[in-house]
Amino acid sequence: MKKIKSNLRFFLSRVDYSTQLTAVSLVVMLISIFIVGLIHGSWSGYIQSLLVVIAFVLFIYLFLLLGEKAGKYTNNLQYRIDRGTDNSFVEYPLGILLYDNDKQVQWVNPYFVEKTGIDSVYSMNISDISSELASFVDDDEDEDNHGKYKTIQIGNKYYLVQVQTELKVIYFMDITHYSKIERRYEKNRSVIGQVYLDNYAEITQSMSDRDISNLDNYITNELSNWSSREQMFLKRIDDDHFFIVAYTGKVFKMEETGFKILDAIREYTSQQNVPLTLSMGFAYGVDDLNTLNDEAQKNLNLALGRGGDQVVVKEIGKKARFYGGNTDPMEKRTRVRARMISEALQELLKDSDQVIVMGHSHPDMDVVGSSLGIRRIALMNNTPCKVVIDPKTIHTDVSRLLQLINKDPEIKNDIVTPEESMNLRTSNTLIVMVDHSKQSISINPSLFNQANERVVVIDHHRRGEEFPENPMLIYIEPYASSTSELITEMLEYQPKNKKSVEKIEATSLLAGITVDTKSFSLRTGTRTFDAASYLRSVGADEALIQNLLKENIDSFIQRNHLIETITMVGGQMAVCFGENDRSYDPVIVAQAADTLLSLNNVEASFVISKRPDGRVGISARSLGKVNVQVIMEKLGGGGHLTDAATQIADVTVDEAKDQLVDVLSDSSKK
Repeated sequence: MKKIKSNLRFFLSRVDYSTQLTAVSLVVMLISIFIVGLIHGSWSGYIQSLLVVIAFVLFIYLFLLLGEKAGKYTNNLQYRIDRGTDNSFVEYPLGILLYDNDKQVQWVNPYFVEKTGIDSVYSMNISDISSELASFVDDDEDEDNHGKYKTIQIGNKYYLVQVQTELKVIYFMDITHYSKIERRYEKNRSVIGQVYLDNYAEITQSMSDRDISNLDNYITNELSNWSSREQMFLKRIDDDHFFIVAYTGKVFKMEETGFKILDAIREYTSQQNVPLTLSMGFAYGVDDLNTLNDEAQKNLNLALGRGGDQVVVKEIGKKARFYGGNTDPMEKRTRVRARMISEALQELLKDSDQVIVMGHSHPDMDVVGSSLGIRRIALMNNTPCKVVIDPKTIHTDVSRLLQLINKDPEIKNDIVTPEESMNLRTSNTLIVMVDHSKQSISINPSLFNQANERVVVIDHHRRGEEFPENPMLIYIEPYASSTSELITEMLEYQPKNKKSVEKIEATSLLAGITVDTKSFSLRTGTRTFDAASYLRSVGADEALIQNLLKENIDSFIQRNHLIETITMVGGQMAVCFGENDRSYDPVIVAQAADTLLSLNNVEASFVISKRPDGRVGISARSLGKVNVQVIMEKLGGGGHLTDAATQIADVTVDEAKDQLVDVLSDSSKK
């Protein structure tokens, strides 16, 4: 009876409701047939009842037999499942680690011990096994990254790790073999490189054929030996241009040493009185060689736009990495490019219905002077031009200049605010960016965003990674003293007609050059003095410039107050800073940085202060030994080798100072 009950319970637990109903219906039908047969009373009825009894007995027998076999099968299967689960948890080829709330190891399976070689894990914290693993566990808990995977190295092996924070279990899958294949693949991906001799044409212009041949032999041998050492393919495709095919692993290795080939060639050629520098652009990250070649050319252009003598390495889709750039760019000895740019700009002006020229936010003398210069070039080509200036963000000297400009109705009518400029643009408007190439620091970034195709960039700062996409014309010359110098040269190649340069425009351009060269004491070359001479010849007033640039008493006191906070970092780098609750005019901050360079044993200066817009600004200057551009780029800014700046949002002055000191400390170690 117990057996029948047990099988019945098994039957009811293992089949669905419809099957149960069918079985009950069959039993009821057999019983009904049996009762009908007995009531009938005939032999056929008795035989029918007998057959029903036999069928019912067979049904019960088969039911018991089926239940017994099914029970044995199920019990055996359940035993095997339980046994397999227990064994797999201990012996399955997957590392398992249990930990507690304090990250202490509670239990590991034998496979974990076998693979990692760590025996005494029960007295260890997760951080003792791997600090990277401990960080991943913390991140997983803090950010609820349940089920996320990460590859972590423990010893000389790599594991794909999954953390289940709810159960406090970590699973380790040994992927060392596949990880090595992946790393071998990453090290052997294709890299396309472009090498350019920055000033080859200028240097060889006055050299004899014999000296040129000797220089060519040296450059070719030096680069060939370098490429052989690094297992690269090098091909000279022009007098000053080389093509490279390399592997990513070799390029990464050269990045670790900072591309010493730049220093070797620069130092040797300098000793031979023919100072030659190299620029390189490398690209990797995709398998399309055409795309890599195009990207390598863009990276080379970026290196040249930053002044040359440097290397730009970039994985497609990632941020560029910069190396070198430790020398000031050499002044070119030809005006051919200035004339070509001037002619190209004339063609663009002819195809435009108007020009809108804008500088960076908080415009200085160079922005105003170069903007008025572009306006004059546009008028010389019979194209109307508007200059965007925000009177709420200008310094005292620019304010004085605008007061003089407002006395000229024609110029005054062409000066508009950022808000007014938004309603002026048409589909055929040419946007000219002067004295900057980063869209984010434009005086009206929204206007730029509406004109992605018809953009011209004219700047004397080293080019950064942020740059307009596909501008129609680029004129970036880091060797120039100022953007006003570049535009002055372009003015000389414009059509000579009644719309010649006016006195106030010439004065503004000369004031821009004067301010950026610190009264012709820094970053000046023969071209700078040629430009100044031309401006004087068309009416620039030096006495007026001196009056415009006079410093008021409050600015003088604030500048000296900043200098009083001087702190030396690394022996020769001066850092000054303002208060957290007091803002300073960016011009005053820049003047303080310039003044610090006049002090003994100061090779670089950094002044940190709160800006009127709420951000913290850092103005950086150097005498050439310290590349302040690279330092400022690490903090989100940029500029020149000797003149750079940055603005940092959502930080205090003290926090910005700590960030700067960390960067300076890292730089001094290299």
